[in-house]
Amino acid sequence: MTDTPTFVHIREEGPREGFQIEPGPIATADKIALIDALSDTGLTHLQTVSFVNPKAVPGWADAEAVVAGMKTKPSVDYTALWFSESGLQRALAFRDKLHVAGALIVCASETFSKVNLNRSMAEHMAVMRQQAAALKANGVPVQRVGVMAAFGCNYAGDVAVRQVLAAASDALALAEEVGETVTEITLADSMGWCTPARTEALVGAVRSAWPGLNLILHLHDTRGMGVASAHAALKMGVDRFDSTVAGLGGCPFAGRPGATGNIATEELVLLCQEMGIETGVDLEALIEVGRMAERLVGHPLPSTLLRAGSFSACRERAHTAALAA
Repeated sequence: MTDTPTFVHIREEGPREGFQIEPGPIATADKIALIDALSDTGLTHLQTVSFVNPKAVPGWADAEAVVAGMKTKPSVDYTALWFSESGLQRALAFRDKLHVAGALIVCASETFSKVNLNRSMAEHMAVMRQQAAALKANGVPVQRVGVMAAFGCNYAGDVAVRQVLAAASDALALAEEVGETVTEITLADSMGWCTPARTEALVGAVRSAWPGLNLILHLHDTRGMGVASAHAALKMGVDRFDSTVAGLGGCPFAGRPGATGNIATEELVLLCQEMGIETGVDLEALIEVGRMAERLVGHPLPSTLLRAGSFSACRERAHTAALAA
């Protein structure tokens, strides 16, 4: 017997995560076109851009222009990513289009913190303290804690469950310190170390520590274990996932140039469909957006579903052929 959910909430991060790593240049109009197309697939959460230093992530030097140009739908939450107060202020300038949600993001690997953020974990916590104060001052509640490198690290190797719990505890304590109530925790597999066994162990430990928090998994498919790990999590009742259309993206600081990033959204939707789980997403429309993403970046993307097609499409062709026979 399992605790498989009946509905899964998908947080699409393809635009933000994909265009941060593509060598490009990708035209601003093309980035907008992809976001607008994703808005029409039934997805209800789109992470659109990164408000980060363009010297570090040149692919998002045009973040403001993209947000200004994209069309928004009332049924979709459009969000952005930032790691500093200046990034927050850039996001707040678009509060009419973006759902500016507060989060405290920490790291379970000291080495990755230095590589990815150019600061130690202790230095980063000091920055997060400043960010928490800035969020509060701007009326943005802190509702989520995220832990990067939660499954392992290409620089430091295995990351123990206790390290993840310690990092999450620090962030939760900081939120409490500033009078905020966290409702969600994201476990981010920043460098593709997830496996079904690691996923089961980490999900179980986090749930035991904080049974009242909603759990979000951000699983990278770098080593081909992403969808298998999602399946393990679904069987444990996890009902919130980050993913990227066509498997766009990857972490530019993961130490593995060209490695694939997050699990492909259409493959996650297909997995859910075959398990009898609703997502609210039109899979055929999403596959077409994935093919559009391939055209925009000019090279094949990791999703095998873009080439194989969905089971539903194959079943429909088989049914039509049988009727014609």
